[in-house]
Amino acid sequence: MRIIVTGADGQLGRELVNLPGLGEQGIQILGFGRGGLDVTSLQSCREAVKRYQADAVIHCAAYTSVDKAESEPDAAFRINAEGSRNIALAAREYGAKLVCVSTDYVFEGTASLPYKESDETKPRTVYGKSKLAGEQEVLAAGGKVFIVRTSWVYGKYGRNFVQTIGDLARTRDEIQVVMDQIGSPTYTLDLAEFLIQLVQTNEYGIYHATGSGVCSWYQFAQAILEESGVKGVKLVPCTTAEFPRPARRPAYSVLQHGEIQRRGLKDLRHWRAALAAYSEEIKK
Repeated sequence: MRIIVTGADGQLGRELVNLPGLGEQGIQILGFGRGGLDVTSLQSCREAVKRYQADAVIHCAAYTSVDKAESEPDAAFRINAEGSRNIALAAREYGAKLVCVSTDYVFEGTASLPYKESDETKPRTVYGKSKLAGEQEVLAAGGKVFIVRTSWVYGKYGRNFVQTIGDLARTRDEIQVVMDQIGSPTYTLDLAEFLIQLVQTNEYGIYHATGSGVCSWYQFAQAILEESGVKGVKLVPCTTAEFPRPARRPAYSVLQHGEIQRRGLKDLRHWRAALAAYSEEIKK
């Protein structure tokens, strides 16, 4: 199976490209970063899928600067909506499966129960609206499509919350962390393995795939410090209102894994176990 990965220079894309054991499964990954594949060009997408005779595309390329998107909506929609449409059209034309990676930000973020795949989408940020537009473009294009929504992603490739807390812990005695936003941390390794599992099936549709379990950013930060072994750093809980950002953050981002369970797929492990594994990995 030949799989093209867009956004291969990003956090999830790099994890997919470097995933061990794919050769034994008969899987070949072809990673394309920004310089190798311009998703805003339909011609570029067509050429890549055709030239490399891809059986599938895992579409990780995205505009992910949540705050910056508020002042750059055109750029966000060009990459997240138009780019997704282009790669979807190319995949459909050449009979390739498509996995489109999306986000919890497509929801309003005010629920008190985990969001189901079928729940109403109501994004409140430019980023969320652009990602939802991408989902809609992909579904409208038709073909063999999986949409996978995830949240709170971290891994060993690129900047993320885990690295930020680790860096701050080495330079500060006190760190303020938001305690009134709830979600599920997701390790890129676990997500990448799930995407590879999913793309080998014909179980098309919308999925929610995050680390299992739930925590606040404050609880996540506590666990990060525990795993890092850093002592003497005080975590100070604060509210979202005390930490204003250009883009509104969802208060509740928990995604129910209904489709994973219904279709008998292997779920992602608990976020705490994943964090422990990640911490061991980066110590090597």
